[in-house]
Amino acid sequence: MRHPDRIAVRGVRAHAHHGVYKREREQGQLFRVDAVLEVDTRPAAASDDLELTVNYAEVAQQLHHVLISEPVDLLETLVQRLADVCLGHPLVNAVEITVHKPEADLGVPFDDVTVSIRRERP
Repeated sequence: MRHPDRIAVRGVRAHAHHGVYKREREQGQLFRVDAVLEVDTRPAAASDDLELTVNYAEVAQQLHHVLISEPVDLLETLVQRLADVCLGHPLVNAVEITVHKPEADLGVPFDDVTVSIRRERP
């Protein structure tokens, strides 16, 4: 079984207003996104043609736009929206998205909170 080719965009970040608490919605905080796209890169490699792969600059801009757009309560909702954007690219067969919320209010010292999902094209 062949392992899928992967294009990764890591650490896309933005100050955004997602969360269930009033303070999170009013003040906002840092969010980071990692996206790993499964794409067959062989056609692009053979032809050296950007049209035969996924433009990762475009993906990064789309992820950033989702981060700063309409706030949601749950990271689970945000991460699904981000996955949907990636799967909107016809050459993406599957995607793994991780959202980091390193400034979440947990009441204890911590390094990071993440929610990760993997979604495949039906």
